[in-house]
Amino acid sequence: MIDYNQFLATQAVELKPSGIRRFFDVASKMENVISLGVGEPDFVTPWAIRDMAIASIEDGFTSYTANPGLLELREEIANYMERSYHLSYQPENQIIVTIGASQALDTAFRALLNPGEEVLIIEPAFVSYAALVTMAGGKPIPVSTWAENGFKVTAEQIEKAITPRTKAILLCSPNNPTGAFLNKHDLSAIAEVVKKHNLIVVSDEIYAELTYDEEYYSIATLPGMYERTIVINGFSKAFAMTGWRLGYVCAPQPIIEVMLKIHQYTTMCAPHMLQHGAIEALRNGADQVEEMRKSYRRRRNYIVEALNQIGLNCHLPGGAFYVFPSIQNTGLTSEQFAEQLLMKERVAVVPGNAFGESGEGYIRCSYATSLQQLQEAIRRIEKFLQSLGANPKVCEHQASL
Repeated sequence: MIDYNQFLATQAVELKPSGIRRFFDVASKMENVISLGVGEPDFVTPWAIRDMAIASIEDGFTSYTANPGLLELREEIANYMERSYHLSYQPENQIIVTIGASQALDTAFRALLNPGEEVLIIEPAFVSYAALVTMAGGKPIPVSTWAENGFKVTAEQIEKAITPRTKAILLCSPNNPTGAFLNKHDLSAIAEVVKKHNLIVVSDEIYAELTYDEEYYSIATLPGMYERTIVINGFSKAFAMTGWRLGYVCAPQPIIEVMLKIHQYTTMCAPHMLQHGAIEALRNGADQVEEMRKSYRRRRNYIVEALNQIGLNCHLPGGAFYVFPSIQNTGLTSEQFAEQLLMKERVAVVPGNAFGESGEGYIRCSYATSLQQLQEAIRRIEKFLQSLGANPKVCEHQASL
């Protein structure tokens, strides 16, 4: 019998499997399950985008593109960044089209980190962040946030976590899993700490289009931060293009030059025909994005109010399509709650501890599903709570439809 551990990298073996995928995989094998687990739009990619990709195949666009992507797409990304966020990037040498935002993050950390250098990660955090830092040779340092502050990190918290080994801060606003939103005031305070300690910000802005109550600002727009920020975005969430696996990164030229070398060796380029679909999305997809955003906002308001009414305290998220209610008053751990809810009532959620230690006592629910499904999920969750004999106190704050 071969001991394969002798051949495998210790670092890779010790990585924890995704806490999101574990529950999704179990739920996929069960009948009559309502999944609030995976963060994926329930909308189909708008037809005009699909049509453009199909037409590009029919026209024979099946070859490699330039390593950083089609120049035409990079030009559209530059235009989009300018009109949406007032950020100016040169398409020739400041933008790379990637295989989703995840590859952009991976490449950014590989370009930035020497062995043992630290990246501050605001938790609860998307499950991939710490793993990507680790695989790049760095050390992820969690900075915990709490419901009492709407899961928003403060500049003071960040400064306390900085050490001589700190290289970068990873920000995701709106946040996955909490939906926490950092406004211009919040970002300005963080920016001063970044400049004071000579750090880089990796800004995951994949949910930037899905904000509901305040204007979105990229930290790269603030004084002195353009030169210190790697902006990562993509088409998955706002344009309902998750399966297309298309993202992009915008950054100062010296950083992009190093990232492009890594991209050349590991990826070559994003699929040619899909890039044509992305061009159509940026040129003509704004109306569809706005329709989806309005739908998500209605669903957010419903599920927050409903969760509070059945006794699970839930803050009002500022963006993305997740809520992060507390289940502490049930006496169950996050994993126990998620497992029992799935087995007894066929509702799939993600235990909060999948997103870091500060997520314990919470669950993540995605409201990127129909209102009818959300209503049925709430009915089942309330039934589950009643079976526990739970009588949680209803939160005073309730969202209005």
